[in-house]
Amino acid sequence: MVSTLRSTTSATDNPGSQSALRKLNEQRIVETLMAGPATQAELSRQTGLSTATVSNIVKVLHDAGVVATEPTTSSGRRALSVRLNSNSAVAVGIDFGRRHLRVVLANLAYEVLAEENITLPLGHEADVSISAAVDLLDSLLEDAGVRRADIVGVGAGIPGPIDHRTGTVAQGAILPEWVGFHLLAHLEERLGLPVFVDNDANLGALSEVTWGPHSGVENLVFVKIGSGIGAGLILNGLLFYGQVGVTGEIGHATIVEHGAVCRCGNRGCLETVASTTTMSELLSRGQPEPLTPDEIVRRALAGHPAVLRVIDDAGLAVGRALGNVANLINPEVIVIGGPLADLGEILLEPIRRGLLRHAVPLIGETTSVTMSALGARAEVLGAAALVFQNADIAHR
Repeated sequence: MVSTLRSTTSATDNPGSQSALRKLNEQRIVETLMAGPATQAELSRQTGLSTATVSNIVKVLHDAGVVATEPTTSSGRRALSVRLNSNSAVAVGIDFGRRHLRVVLANLAYEVLAEENITLPLGHEADVSISAAVDLLDSLLEDAGVRRADIVGVGAGIPGPIDHRTGTVAQGAILPEWVGFHLLAHLEERLGLPVFVDNDANLGALSEVTWGPHSGVENLVFVKIGSGIGAGLILNGLLFYGQVGVTGEIGHATIVEHGAVCRCGNRGCLETVASTTTMSELLSRGQPEPLTPDEIVRRALAGHPAVLRVIDDAGLAVGRALGNVANLINPEVIVIGGPLADLGEILLEPIRRGLLRHAVPLIGETTSVTMSALGARAEVLGAAALVFQNADIAHR
């Protein structure tokens, strides 16, 4: 079965066919070279491919302009050094948020070539948002001097679950106007490029093990605390999707049994006590305008007592939910992302307290909880990484 979240224009080979195997091996070589230049012998050792196979693949990639080669010496013997032509393949990352749109261009060296973000109106319709993304992409390509022919694919994320059976946005998304919408099909139609889509929390997790400092981590949880609360799971080095693709919905873990009714229909969900929307509602009583996440961060850093109390309560609730997650999968690292990332230890400290209280002691003590170093860019950078992991770079 072909994935409903992966481009249909770039995956035409039957799994297990000779052509599919060749493309898989080419991708292994490209991914290995993302860590830096290597000789053909080193590529053979690192990938497990024969030296003859590596030599043939390097020639194909060289002819396609993906890699460059130059003579060198290794252990006193002549060798051929191989490196990526970084800008020979460019990925587009798109992050559709509840009230924002962010687009990035990135190369194979995981360098940002261009980036822009704009504000979207609350309740924006999918078609309108896609038109804005297309216009923003065209502007970035022109400003950065990047040819459209160099784009190998587009990664896109939304704040909500995607049903892998149909490829459509599932009930429970922060963008209710998008429920039932097939993002991949519409983006491919508008852009004429291979497209890959995913939930924003999954992309945040992917960014942490590609762009972020956790490349060697096999088991990681990325938690985005925003208008909604969701988690992306890296298990045994791979994103975990479950049966139909709806995973990491910790925002709907019950925290207060007889609490407020959540948008999902249940009571006392984590989102009803710890989302930025709830924080804003609690702190905006008597205010002419609701507090934005940026204003919540600013007041917390200034030591505002009421804001600090609300953040402490929210952090404890998040930690409690994560205690159950940690007990189940025993991750090495839990990374907190979203618009409150600049709070640092103000938010992390109560989350750690909640985790230690509700996790098995050994698990709680050995699980690292840290703030994302990628901030608001985590999801869009993960979208670009999704392209490099799935696009057929050598045969674009």
